[in-house]
Amino acid sequence: MKILLIEDDENILSFLQRGFDEEGYIIDTADDGADGEYLALTNCYDVIIIDWMLPNISGMDIIIHLREQKISTPIIMLTAKDNIDDKILGLTNGADDYMSKPFSFNELKARTQALYRRSISSANNTIQIKNITIDIDAKVVTKENQTLSLTQKEYELLLFLVKNK
Repeated sequence: MKILLIEDDENILSFLQRGFDEEGYIIDTADDGADGEYLALTNCYDVIIIDWMLPNISGMDIIIHLREQKISTPIIMLTAKDNIDDKILGLTNGADDYMSKPFSFNELKARTQALYRRSISSANNTIQIKNITIDIDAKVVTKENQTLSLTQKEYELLLFLVKNK
């Protein structure tokens, strides 16, 4: 899973990066809104975890802009803003989940995995590139209607490269 962390608190960012890295995830980080928005717009992520109060561009403005650009990557807002009106505002403006600080890393990890599972199950399970079709459910690759014989590693590498252009 590839995650983008946008957080301006150096200690929290380091803690999250280390925790997700130990779990085997691919992590990109940004410590301000402008860098985070650039990464979110130019890369493909499975989940984005974003703080609300960021330098340059707020996390809320980033979420609104991503949704306007039709980027449907699941987003968890992780913020110190903990009143109910803020939670409602975050969720209605495009966040898929909302967690208040202080937080449990294990809960954040579980919510991240749940959003990722949901996004995979609701996504189209075939990928078409010119005359090549990848059936994600069956783990089968066909070219011009002929099944290609790939090892598990070759299949995983192909899928990774296709998803992370």
